[in-house]
Amino acid sequence: MPDTQTKILFPPPGPRSAQRVEQAMKRAEVIFDERNLRFTKLRQQVFEEIVAAHGSVGAYEILGRIAERGTRLAPISVYRALDALLEAGVIHRLESKNAFFACRRLHSDDFITGRRPLFLSCEKCGAVAEVDSDGIFDIVERVAKSAQFKPRVKFVEVTGTCPRCAEAEAEAHAVTAGAPAAPKHASKPAAERTLKNGASTKPRPASR
Repeated sequence: MPDTQTKILFPPPGPRSAQRVEQAMKRAEVIFDERNLRFTKLRQQVFEEIVAAHGSVGAYEILGRIAERGTRLAPISVYRALDALLEAGVIHRLESKNAFFACRRLHSDDFITGRRPLFLSCEKCGAVAEVDSDGIFDIVERVAKSAQFKPRVKFVEVTGTCPRCAEAEAEAHAVTAGAPAAPKHASKPAAERTLKNGASTKPRPASR
């Protein structure tokens, strides 16, 4: 069974609380200011939708959510806002899905030092965790250099199953395994049953 600390790495199911969203918004505003970037109203709207989501979200999904709030935008406007948020480092892109999620390390030293994390993306619920890469990028750089290859990779993504989904799968499997097995053969109709003396009650066809 996964421990609490492991589960904390992955956002819990459902939208994030208003308090968490507000904290992320304030931190993003500070980061934009420190990097001499403008945290415009549109960028705030896009970032808020990404922060509020449980997992990663695509550009058109963001567009639809903003439209539901009464603001209709052109797709190019959302993509430009996403580019600005990526440049500031407050969101990340999952290359496999072309979807975006909020940086989970906005308040950590890793964000300040620029240390790159490893992305763990759940294929079941869409939750994404950021964990210590522990030298993975050093290995990528070394192997690429030996092949005289210039890598452009900034992040490494690993897909799989998060602790919550793995636990739910295990519980479902346990329930299924403990259920009584269905009978292999249904009982024959009464008319087909054989009498004790070996005769059958099934009516014989009339002779012509």
